Formats: sequence, structure tokens, C-alpha cells
Amino acid sequence: MIRPATHPAIPRPRIGVLLINLGTPNTPEPGAVRVYLREFLSDPRVVEIPQLVWQPILRGIILRTRPKKSAHAYQQVWTDEGSPLAAITARQAKALHGAFGQDVVVDYAMRYGRPAIGGRIDALRAQGCERILLAPLYPQYSAATTATANDRAFAHLKTLRWQPALRTLPPYYDEPSYVEALRAVTEESLAALDFTPDVVLASFHGMPERTLRLGDPYHCHCQKTARLLSVAMGRELVVTFQSRFGRSKWLEPATDAVLAELPGKGAKKVAVLAPGFSADCLETLEELAIRGRETFMEAGGTHFAYLPCLNDSGPGVRMLRSLIGRELEGWIAQP
Repeated sequence: MIRPATHPAIPRPRIGVLLINLGTPNTPEPGAVRVYLREFLSDPRVVEIPQLVWQPILRGIILRTRPKKSAHAYQQVWTDEGSPLAAITARQAKALHGAFGQDVVVDYAMRYGRPAIGGRIDALRAQGCERILLAPLYPQYSAATTATANDRAFAHLKTLRWQPALRTLPPYYDEPSYVEALRAVTEESLAALDFTPDVVLASFHGMPERTLRLGDPYHCHCQKTARLLSVAMGRELVVTFQSRFGRSKWLEPATDAVLAELPGKGAKKVAVLAPGFSADCLETLEELAIRGRETFMEAGGTHFAYLPCLNDSGPGVRMLRSLIGRELEGWIAQP
């Protein structure tokens, strides 16, 4: 059938893949950090306190004091490409370009900050993407990470008259390709050290302990990831949790507390990896690699190493290609 001459141009039908990560301020300055923290800490999935109680605390105390401190931390890890998290996620998307055929467009977005999820969904639709796979890059599921990323995408769909079909990438905490990628990158990093660690820590982002009681599977997912990686590597891993915030009880043991205790127990050489982070960011590069090292060395440690995340390494990209390719089955022809 021939379209009328007045018919608007229609792009070739395509499929979109949207990698989603947590987010970052636009610049490492207090004003930009304040904007970012306001959005992040106003998310009821992140802070599960009634907003009528929480917002006066957030706006009256936290947003007046925390941005300056956080900006200083960001300044220590900021790169020529900008935020490490955004830069690495962009490189992961670029590395997947063409991996699923010419009619699959791979893009990336941040849950908080830019590029925003809604804007990138619109950009994919403008390129003809009638089907979109949302891929939150969180191996272990948590309502405060995977769920809120999907929430934001679903909320944007409510504003659209013509919605694309959607799929979401499930958590992949126990996927063989993920565990193998972790093993390969971790063992390569360990082999490059000029010392043999007495202890290897697997530090995961912390969550309030009450989230476990409420049914969030995050803690169990972290423990299984570490157990599978330990078996794959043939060595023990000590599981810890970092990034505590507020006065409530969080998952334990705490990474900073363990690092302070290890030298007194005879473990003077330590290596730390962060299996729950798909890309290096403030929490790994500043909290672990800088402050973690200071804590450990001040307690009497002699050797400390932070081992990079999967990032856009060969094993990491192959893992993403495998997982995403599986979720696109039925939408694309498999090679």
C-alpha cells in the first residue's frame, strides 16, 4: 500500500535497550550535588519514612550540610569525562553498539540526574523503537534500586499516548555469566598486585536492616553472589556492607568497621572488591579506595588494594551481551 504524500515520515521499526544506573550530579559542586541529593533522597523507595516527617528533615538539615561534604568527595574522583559512573555507563552502552544487530539501539540513562530515563525513552521512540528492554544494572534486586528505576520508566509511560512495548532485565546475582565475569576480573586484578592479601572483602552497598524484614531479597542475593564467587575462585570472601546513612540499624558487618578491626586480628594485607556495583562510582572510588584505605592503614594495615568493578572490561561487556541477548529473544533473530 502506498502512503499518501501528506503522511508523516515513519522511522523503520527498531528495538531499544536502555541501560539504567543510579545517577550522579552534573558537576562536583555543592549546588549541583544539592539538586541531585534532593531528587535521590526524596524517593520514597530510597527513604521509607513518611514524607510529611522526612521532608522537613531533608530540607532543613541534610540539604544544608551534606552537599558540601559530598561535593568534596565527588571532586576527588571526578574525571575529564565527568562523573565516573556516567562515563563508564556510557562506555558500556557504546561497547554494546551493534551487538544485537543494526535494528537494536543501545542507550543509557540515570535514575537520578541526567540523562533522565523519560528523556531517553523518548529518544529511543524517536528512532523508531517500538519495543524497549529496560536494563537496570543492579545484579542484586532491591526496591531502592531495581524497582525505583522501573517505577520511573513506568511513570513516564503514563504520559504517552502511544506506548512502546516493554521488558525489564531481571536481577542477575546468580547468573553463571555474571559470576564468571566477576571471577575473571577479580583474579586478573589480584594477579597484578605486588602482595598476597590475607583477606579479600566483598563489599556490597548497605541497606537498612528493616528492608530485609519487609521482604526485600537484597541481602540474600548479596550472600549468594559472594558464595558463588568464592566457590568459583576457590578462596574465602568476607562479606561486608558499606554506605550507612542515618541512625537506623543497617545490614552488617559494616565495611569500615571490619577494615578497622582486621589489622588487630593479624590481617595486615587486604583487597576489597564491590560485586554489587556494575560500574565504579563515588561509593567505590572514594568510599572504598580512598577512605577505606585510610581506615585500614591507620588501624595498622600494611597493604591495601581496591579491585575495580566489571565496568566496560571484556568479561563485563560479554556478560551484558549474554544477559541482554537472552532477554531480547523473540524480539530479534538469534545468530
